[in-house]
Amino acid sequence: MSTVQLPTASTGTASSTAAPTTAPTTAPTIAAARTSTRALLACLIVAAPLWAVVSLAQAACREGFDITRHPLSALSNGPLGWLQISNFLLAGLLTAVGAKGLRRVMHGTPGGTWAPRLVRVFGLGMIAAGVFVMDPADGFPAGTPAGPPATLSPGSYGHMAAGSIAFTALIAACYVLGRHFSRAGRRGAAITSRVAGTALLLGNGWAMSGGPAGTVTLAVGVITAMLWVSVVAARARRTA
Repeated sequence: MSTVQLPTASTGTASSTAAPTTAPTTAPTIAAARTSTRALLACLIVAAPLWAVVSLAQAACREGFDITRHPLSALSNGPLGWLQISNFLLAGLLTAVGAKGLRRVMHGTPGGTWAPRLVRVFGLGMIAAGVFVMDPADGFPAGTPAGPPATLSPGSYGHMAAGSIAFTALIAACYVLGRHFSRAGRRGAAITSRVAGTALLLGNGWAMSGGPAGTVTLAVGVITAMLWVSVVAARARRTA
C-alpha cells in the first residue's frame, strides 16, 4: 500500500510555524488512503464469488444447458443471455478495479508489480468476453442444432481470443503469487497459489484438446483460480 510521508522534525522557528499546518492533515490522509485501498480490495473479493454463483445458478436452471457439454460462456446466448453478459462485464470491471488495491498492498514485495498487472489483464479479458459472445452450439440455447456451428462469427473469434488472454493472465498471476508467498515464507499460501494456477492450466488444456467433459474441467479450473485471488485479496484487506 502506498504510504504517506510524514513531515520530519526540524529546528528553529520554521519548525514551530509549520507543525500546526501539516500535522492535522496527516492522519486523515493516511486514513483516507487505507479506506480507499480496502474498498478496492473489496471489489476484487466480490468479483469471483459473484461470477461463479451467477454462472452456476444459470447452468442449473437454463433449459437445454448441460455443463458437461457447454462452457459457461455459452450462457451469454438466448433470451436470458444478458444475465451472463452482465455477469462477465460486472465481474471483469470489479477485478480490473480491484487490481489497483492489490498493487498497493503488494508494492515493493516480490511479485508486487506483475501479480496486480496480470489480475488487471484478466479482468479486462472478462470484460471483452462479455462484449464478444460465442455462437450458439450443440443444442443450446434450446432449439439450436446439435454439434458445432458450421462457421464461426467474428463475435465467437473475439470471445475465444479474450478467453485465451484472460486465462493465460490468471494462470500467470497465480504462479507469481506463489513466488510472492514463497519468498515471504508462507509455504501453504505458495502451494495453494500454484495448485490454483495448475488447476486452470490443466482444465483449460483438457478442454482445448477436446477431452471428455472438458467444459467441466475448464469451469473447475477457472472458478478455483478466481476464488483464490479473492481469498488473497480478503487476507490483504484485513491488514491494509
